[in-house]
Amino acid sequence: MSIFRLSKVADITFDRTFQKYWLARFSSSLCLGTLSVCVSWQIYDISRNPLHLGLVGLTQFIPLILLVVVTGYCADNFNRKVIFSLCLLLEALLTFLFVIINVTDNANILILFMILIFIGIVRAFFSPAAAAFLPNIVSKKDLPDAVALSAVAWQSGTIFGPVFGGLLYGVSVFAGYLFTSLGLLVGSILVFSISYIYKPRIKKTISFDNLTGGFSYVWKKKILLGVISLDLFAVLMAGAVALMPVYARDILDTGPLTLGFLRSSPGIGAILVAAGLSFYSIQKAGKIMLYAVALFGLSTFFYGLSTNVALSITLLCFVGGFDMLSVYIRDIIIQLGTEDSMRGRVNAVNMMFVGASNELGDFRAGLMASGIGAVPAVVFGGVGAMGIAAVWGLVFPDLLKINKLDKKDKSDDFK
Repeated sequence: MSIFRLSKVADITFDRTFQKYWLARFSSSLCLGTLSVCVSWQIYDISRNPLHLGLVGLTQFIPLILLVVVTGYCADNFNRKVIFSLCLLLEALLTFLFVIINVTDNANILILFMILIFIGIVRAFFSPAAAAFLPNIVSKKDLPDAVALSAVAWQSGTIFGPVFGGLLYGVSVFAGYLFTSLGLLVGSILVFSISYIYKPRIKKTISFDNLTGGFSYVWKKKILLGVISLDLFAVLMAGAVALMPVYARDILDTGPLTLGFLRSSPGIGAILVAAGLSFYSIQKAGKIMLYAVALFGLSTFFYGLSTNVALSITLLCFVGGFDMLSVYIRDIIIQLGTEDSMRGRVNAVNMMFVGASNELGDFRAGLMASGIGAVPAVVFGGVGAMGIAAVWGLVFPDLLKINKLDKKDKSDDFK
């Protein structure tokens, strides 16, 4: 690691605009983790049905699918900063409804799911705008470091959010929801205060081609198609987050605090890897990405078999670390391989695939667990992710040719 590399990281770290973006991402992730633990534990407390935990994921994924062409178009044709800030504000208001419901003792599964659906709709607009906004506020040469540090912000939130959720839920049912609502409000204010001059583009006429441009763009660029679809199928197979309440309560025989630690463990591994990536350049990035996916699956396989709390937490740290390594490489390829006029729509497609992997992966795990049990469902997923890594190396051989990620920002580098 060179002194020059350290100075580059310091430059972006002390940039006030990036600091506000970083804190807003951290706040959003922290609150999302807190909310996830609170609502999943409350739903499982009410129903004791693991299938309902999978349905929680569907409430966040279905809006991504239904609105993907609209959210991408909005992120490319309207002020990304305003969309980013407004979405956080709306999430804060929707989360406050959980507080009201629990204070008035009117909680039932149907109402909880209705609120989650509306949050899913808002997040469908949030994700592509927030991702596409980052290249607008940092220089091209600083983008790889900004992506890594942004990942640190997001993963830091995933570490502390679930722990806060477990602690606050243990104190009071609505305490975690109140914390989430206030945190999202702070995030909205931070984004709104970012100094950014929006330069309106000449808006193209709304047409089928413009709305679906992200799909055709990704389809034509096979490397983009390969890296985006890799995450979809790997996490679809190995998704095990939805079953963590089952593991915490029924397999490890513990309570909500342990659930918080389980949910935080992947984030711990991820933030350690992301912090390291801020200071080092990766060689043979394509091969490393596929190896990371395979090791992600292997770690998930052993986690599924674990009946020890400490071992489960350790294995989940490895799950998060290997996932972060593959995600980091994928995100830089997507950002540098996409021209700015298309970043909103391409990021919308990417977020749809990420949502599909996370939420449908949770649904897959919940559905299988309701039929064959939680342990076989997780073990099967780990084996599947290892298989996906091998298959993608054959189907997308150009992925293996990707070397460095610190090239000049030219989309031709990643055809």
